[in-house]
Amino acid sequence: MDTILVSSCLLGICTRYDGKHKINDAVIQHLKDNKLIAIPVCPEQLGGLPTPRLKAWFTEGDGNKALHKKGKLCNEYGEDVTNSFLQGANETLKIARLTGSKSAILQQRSPSCGFGTVYLEQEQVQGDGVTAALLKKNGIKIISDDQLSIK
Repeated sequence: MDTILVSSCLLGICTRYDGKHKINDAVIQHLKDNKLIAIPVCPEQLGGLPTPRLKAWFTEGDGNKALHKKGKLCNEYGEDVTNSFLQGANETLKIARLTGSKSAILQQRSPSCGFGTVYLEQEQVQGDGVTAALLKKNGIKIISDDQLSIK
């Protein structure tokens, strides 16, 4: 059986910024149908942020820009949390390598896990979260939870 990284909140683990989960039945069904072993990850926790935690979003760029020190994330108090997001992305990449995971199912629109859509200030824009950008850069296939649907 193959392993796959999965945003832990999608599996029903209370790791979201608000201390809740966002269990996704389509994700769980996809794992079962494809006989995949889920490796739960929360990059924000891996980066040292607590749960619950303040909301955060990009104030400059997106995850790709943040990887090149040209993007910035701040929490709702205006505190720069970019380094925590970078650390979490790097730790998630280590887990992917340790487990041999070649793909990941990530929570859409998250500043860490968003794939294709993130928040710049309060507006949804095209872009990737920090972890999604780093995983993609390292050849890991990204699937957003929005791409899965129960058949």
